Amino acid sequence: MSSPKAFLEGGPDDLPSRIVPIVPPGIELKIPHRAGYEHFKVTPRHTDTAEGRLQVFEWFERTEIAE
Repeated sequence: MSSPKAFLEGGPDDLPSRIVPIVPPGIELKIPHRAGYEHFKVTPRHTDTAEGRLQVFEWFERTEIAE
């Protein structure tokens, strides 16, 4: 069984993918990207994609990875 997927809206233009697994399930996704994390929050919206109708998660902040 595959994980549910989300469509990411906003954030950096160079994210590797706009469709990602929702792991772990919850209200926020933390995506590793360029020495930090992009944070996305769940919205009540859905969008049609090549992978079907997906929940939209909207970008709200970036955090840096401490060295």
